[in-house]
Amino acid sequence: MPNLKEDDNALREMLIQAKTIAVVGHSDKRHRTSYQIAQFLRQKGYTVYAVNPLIKEIEGQPSYAALQELPEPVDIVNVFRRSEYLPEIVDEAISINAKTVWTQLGIWHQPSAQKAIDAGLNVVMDACIKIEYLRLRVGSTENV
Repeated sequence: MPNLKEDDNALREMLIQAKTIAVVGHSDKRHRTSYQIAQFLRQKGYTVYAVNPLIKEIEGQPSYAALQELPEPVDIVNVFRRSEYLPEIVDEAISINAKTVWTQLGIWHQPSAQKAIDAGLNVVMDACIKIEYLRLRVGSTENV
């Protein structure tokens, strides 16, 4: 599987096909980017799971301590943690058979990206899922 950041068509298709997204590092603070992006994704119709061991719930929805605790498979693991945490997060994403690991702007770890690709996952690193969603006009009927 490729690094989808290089292929707009594959990136758009992945965002269209995805239904569930785990947001690793989801904050319960409204001013934090992870909170705002997760809310945006929910508004666009995705099922979004918060993964943050320090928080029990966010707006009445449970927050999970680890990807393995999620109640259903996820299509995208969207990471809001620093790069040094990526090796562990990628291992978890592989173990739950996630389809894609997506890291937000400024987050990149080449060995983890390669490990995910070698395990058959799609990888998008150093990119904002909301910016890409809007840039690619995923929700637009003009894409059909």
